[in-house]
Amino acid sequence: MAAHLSYGRVNLNILREAARKELREFLDKCAGSKAIVWDEYLTGPFGLIAQYSLLKEHEVEKMFTLKSGRLPSADVKNIIFFVRPRLELMDIIAQNIFSEDKLHPARDFHILFVPRRSMLCEQRLKEQGVLGSFVNIDEYILDLIPFDGDLLSMEYESAFRECYLENDQTSLYHTAKGLMTLQALYGTIPQIFGKGDCARHVANMMLRMKREFAGTQNQILPVFDTLLLLDRNVDLLTPLATQLTYEGLIDEIYGINNGYVRLPPEKFAQKKQGEGSKDLPTEPKKLQLNSAEELYAEIRDKNFNAVGAALSKKAKIISAAFEERHNAKTVGEIKQFVSQLPHMQAARSSLANHTSVAELIKDITTSEAFFDNLTVEQEFMTGVDTDKVNTYIEDCIAQKDPLIKILRLVSMQSVCNNGLKPKVLDYYKREILQTYGYEHILTLNNLEKAGLLKPQAGSRNNYPTIRKTLKLWMEDANEQNPNDISYVYSGYAPLSIRLTQVLARPGWRSIEEVLKMLPGPHFEERQQLPSGLHKKRQQGENRTTLVFFLGGVTYAEIAALRFLSQMEDSGMEYIIATTKLINGTTWVKSLMDRPESQIP
Repeated sequence: MAAHLSYGRVNLNILREAARKELREFLDKCAGSKAIVWDEYLTGPFGLIAQYSLLKEHEVEKMFTLKSGRLPSADVKNIIFFVRPRLELMDIIAQNIFSEDKLHPARDFHILFVPRRSMLCEQRLKEQGVLGSFVNIDEYILDLIPFDGDLLSMEYESAFRECYLENDQTSLYHTAKGLMTLQALYGTIPQIFGKGDCARHVANMMLRMKREFAGTQNQILPVFDTLLLLDRNVDLLTPLATQLTYEGLIDEIYGINNGYVRLPPEKFAQKKQGEGSKDLPTEPKKLQLNSAEELYAEIRDKNFNAVGAALSKKAKIISAAFEERHNAKTVGEIKQFVSQLPHMQAARSSLANHTSVAELIKDITTSEAFFDNLTVEQEFMTGVDTDKVNTYIEDCIAQKDPLIKILRLVSMQSVCNNGLKPKVLDYYKREILQTYGYEHILTLNNLEKAGLLKPQAGSRNNYPTIRKTLKLWMEDANEQNPNDISYVYSGYAPLSIRLTQVLARPGWRSIEEVLKMLPGPHFEERQQLPSGLHKKRQQGENRTTLVFFLGGVTYAEIAALRFLSQMEDSGMEYIIATTKLINGTTWVKSLMDRPESQIP
């Protein structure tokens, strides 16, 4: 099931197995039949660690979603609550326990906090008078979840908001703990580089935790050579831009959650000949997206303009393979053909699915609205008219386009201009509040606090200098056969990935001036390895860097890092970790107050 996690340079299945082992141990603590009551947000991440079959083996008979009122009836001995440490969830649990049927034979209650126990939550349960009802109160340390052979995420959706709006560093503590778990499994990482205030905090916590465990030397040969910690606010521009890779566009348009996407079903209906389209499916089509699927692994990181050609090439290969059956003459040849049949049929169905997905996306990317939006984004990135009110944005507000689209564009203009002139900013704010409602004044305030939408302070605009020095805009980016990371945004090279690329070669000293223009400190730390664990590098062996994005990373940035890993002369392979997989919409939404009340 999780074989694709072990294909890469670093076997991430080790991490998944460690998480599964702990889960089994906890379930075995609660002897007898069990029902799990899930905090709904956890079901997706848990699905990547353990399927229902594993839970079933450990006597889990029923599963419910945590909601107020009575618990559904279940003839089980144990009720286990799997929850994040949130106070509002404690109140629901208290309600559940109070409404237990007195006639019912007494059941044992257990609570499992993910990823940490919380004194505040236990205090709340005590105030509600239910703390004594729990037989076990435990924590399940699920920090980094393997999403793919080179990708880990904490799926901590509020990390950016907490760090930059609420000055709450809980997510950084979880990050440091997650990195310590990684080092326990994969060896101490000898070199740490970082950029940004949050990166500095995480590095400090890691070093402090290492000192606290000084007695227990880690005797594992290091798998990672370098750790790079990057703050999201060092590069606020990249997530605001529309991603143009296949996977990035699926996420922008439909949203990928925990490795799954839900798509409109019409394109996937199997029409038989002579039948009308009388009973089209109404349920969304749910597809799993990861590198276990051969075709998806091949096309996910391509610029969307190169996907059509790749799909038609694949179609030719598959039909040629099916044609082979006519050439199979001997029993041996027929047997060989039959043995390959399941693989070929899977490839054919995978091709049909991705052709349908590509058609759905193409309907949008070829529209005038998409083109106009992209044109304005690219003008901002290249520094065209970023200092005055943009007529396209004005028109979008007048037409009451989705508020998130407006906020992304205005933020992008602000970031590319190092803040907007007060007159321009006030104009935008007034237009937004008058069109979408005054409750959004809180959201605008949040965006300002996070540095996305700000008045221009006296300082000059550094963005053009940063753009030129780091070559963030490449004219004529080759989308079909890329030779630079800028293909992921058809011309714009993500700043975060340029910093990663320069660090590998020639090193950050060469861009000292630009680093000073970007927020937060940059630093380097070394961790001592026990003697005998220093790696003897073979001739031509690549180094491995773990790049950790604090505050979220987009699929286009991941594609750019994979591109760097595959470059023959880079000498570096990248594993990516993040607090959350994001796109511009989910990211801006996390900074909004009451996003659910916004205009669709």
